[in-house]
Amino acid sequence: MEEAQGGEFVFELRYDLWRLATFLPNENYPVHRWFHFKEGFSRDLVELLARRFGLSEGDVVLDPFVGSGTTPLTCMELGLEGIGIDASPLMVMISLAKTRKYDPVALEASAQRVLERSRPVRDVGSVSALVRKAFRQDVLRELLGMREEVMSVEDEDARLFLTLALMKAAMSCSYAVKDGSVIRFEKRSTPPLAKAFRSTVRSMIEDIRRIVLRSGPAQIYLGDAREMKVIGDGSVDAVITSPPYLNKIEYTRVYEIEMELFAGGARPELLRSYIGLSPRIRRVPPEAEGLPDSAIAYFVDMEQVLAEVMRVLREGGRAALVVSGGVYPGLVVEVDVVLARIARRLGFEVERILALGKRVATSGRVHRIGESRESAVILRKPS
Repeated sequence: MEEAQGGEFVFELRYDLWRLATFLPNENYPVHRWFHFKEGFSRDLVELLARRFGLSEGDVVLDPFVGSGTTPLTCMELGLEGIGIDASPLMVMISLAKTRKYDPVALEASAQRVLERSRPVRDVGSVSALVRKAFRQDVLRELLGMREEVMSVEDEDARLFLTLALMKAAMSCSYAVKDGSVIRFEKRSTPPLAKAFRSTVRSMIEDIRRIVLRSGPAQIYLGDAREMKVIGDGSVDAVITSPPYLNKIEYTRVYEIEMELFAGGARPELLRSYIGLSPRIRRVPPEAEGLPDSAIAYFVDMEQVLAEVMRVLREGGRAALVVSGGVYPGLVVEVDVVLARIARRLGFEVERILALGKRVATSGRVHRIGESRESAVILRKPS
């Protein structure tokens, strides 16, 4: 461990931990791997931060940008009480499905009933052209019939589980390929949907039997991190989260098919990745003066998020925000430093900036203009 002292903030340089700021380690853990969310961080990073914060059984941990549920699910493994908020209905559905406490035998029976009772629909005109392009027509008819049967399952937890299982199976039988921030289509041989669904359910139930949960289920809400009405003042012991990264391409585009088929099709105005894209800038935070307009809007929103984090944290509570630098033509924005300055103005103690990774920042993909840092900003609410 290397610490840089003497500057505005203490930097702890832990570039050996770079993988922890990615989703990659989650592929090795049961339940965490149910949905590959490449924009997310790892279970191992949540555990590391929880240990650093000295959290103990029963403590409450909030993730106001919960994504695919890594923070609350890890809390369930550690015996902590997890709460998650996200503005995306798809991410809320996924997080809910991953943070229930299931009866494997009941799930097996529910899945079997879906397979026995579902029938292909006759008409696929209710779905968009994008969805019709993503599937062979007979597969789409079968999928819509299975979705109807899943939606009729009375037990809410079983319905969530089967919805996620069907989504995973369906995408493995589609022509859609996620390529960065876009969807492309490859005509290819795909497995039978019923077989893929059966295999997916079997694998997920095996994960349920393997994972050890010491608390839960978690509380997951659809909402806006800038106004967390469902969270009481001083009710949270810690916040562990990763806000949307500055000037990253809007990630939900690649999940449009899943959103339409399995999360009601809505694309709300407050999706987590929209943070910073609102044109309504009434006041520029002094820490963001002189930055590009999209960066200013981002920090306006993040100031509101930090104010809410301050409100919900108990006295002495800690927060970790995993962020990455923003790259503009000829400019690298040190997001961790700007956020730390805003947090300090709002009354937080900035304990340190934990530097987890760095990459070369270029302008026009040619000219090197510096390094972009990925960090966890560690804050404390004064007692």
